[in-house]
Amino acid sequence: MDEKHIRELLENVRKGTCDIAEAMQQLKHWPAETMDFACLDHQRVLRTGFPEVVYGEDKSAEQIVAIIKAMLDKPTVVISTRVSPGKAEKIREEVGGLTYHETARMLIGNTDKKVEHDRRGTILVISAGTSDMPVAEEAYFTAHYLGHPVEKLYDVGVAGIHRLLSRREVLSQAAVLIVVAGMEGALPTVVAGLVDKPVIAVPTSVGYGASFGGIAALLGMLNSCAPGVAVVNIDNGFGAGCMAATINRQ
Repeated sequence: MDEKHIRELLENVRKGTCDIAEAMQQLKHWPAETMDFACLDHQRVLRTGFPEVVYGEDKSAEQIVAIIKAMLDKPTVVISTRVSPGKAEKIREEVGGLTYHETARMLIGNTDKKVEHDRRGTILVISAGTSDMPVAEEAYFTAHYLGHPVEKLYDVGVAGIHRLLSRREVLSQAAVLIVVAGMEGALPTVVAGLVDKPVIAVPTSVGYGASFGGIAALLGMLNSCAPGVAVVNIDNGFGAGCMAATINRQ
């Protein structure tokens, strides 16, 4: 329940169109709903502007089903990240109306209840290579379902820098940029040298042996010579999407 719905509920009680018992039923799980294996923070959107998101990688399909069912009757979008295709198939057999984005490994429910904010502009998600797309797509759909306009610019890494430079107009029009790269992780520094907007760098675990599972890209981004670059954890497209959404809110 977000601030808008709480105001509507209180106004209905004041006008007499909603009695106290019904209002108490709607507020029944304030501030949290306790399950055997989870404690659902239904009011997170009220505090932070973002709903609770279900991290699905180490949860069973049965656990995710139970959590999603408890969240679907709330007036917010339901997001579960890091859900494998096989697990997603089992969940969708039990819960109707869910959308699955396979590349991003994200399950979405209540798609008509995206968070609404006044926004500064468009978030642009850039990937260095096609192999970085799973992380880029996680960032893209996170920002999208948090209520922000998002655009993509994929496979424009520094090995063919002309691909990026030919899209300078797209870069300049973005309010926030998420730049996803593996290997040596140079792309965020290049982008930050071209724009006057916040750049969120996302290192990925894509690369050959000496990339050390993304550590090389992470260290390269942390040591960027371009100002205005913030770095999230390896493969953390979700975190980048949330940060971009936070910056883009008025």
